[in-house]
Amino acid sequence: MNLKSLLLFFLASFFLINISNIKAAEKIAFIDLNLIFDNSKAGKKIIEQIQKNRKKNSNQLNKLRKKIESDREELIKQKNVLSEDEYKKKFIELEKNLKEFNSLVNKKNSELTNFQLKARSQFYNQLTPILESYAKQNLISIILKKENILIGKTDLDISSNILELFDKNIKEIKVK
Repeated sequence: MNLKSLLLFFLASFFLINISNIKAAEKIAFIDLNLIFDNSKAGKKIIEQIQKNRKKNSNQLNKLRKKIESDREELIKQKNVLSEDEYKKKFIELEKNLKEFNSLVNKKNSELTNFQLKARSQFYNQLTPILESYAKQNLISIILKKENILIGKTDLDISSNILELFDKNIKEIKVK
């Protein structure tokens, strides 16, 4: 019985050692997606588009805000001169304009957010085949996001290699 137990122990140990060696042979890498988005040519163009849209929205909304403030100040100045009905009518008009302004602010913010989400999604859709090809060529089993890694060897970071490949293959992404 002892010999049988000893043999079983050695067989189990042998299989466990082989399984752990097989697992250790798997190649893992990680990538900083934000670094690639922020530093790639296509990513920089998208960021530039976002900034232009943000500036355009800001200018448009500032003009409207100043007009509403001006109308409000004028109404305050005219409060004692206008009849009560006329004052109420202008006050209601001013409130309506303010609500429209707030609605426009929400709409513009929503549009910009949706544009950013679409842009990132299309960017990552373009990046995926490059990652797949790189993983296949370099026998990498798993590529993880750098944000999900607490500590890792810096030689496992393939971000600069992928950035170079991405810039070589993708010059611009048209956000639809």
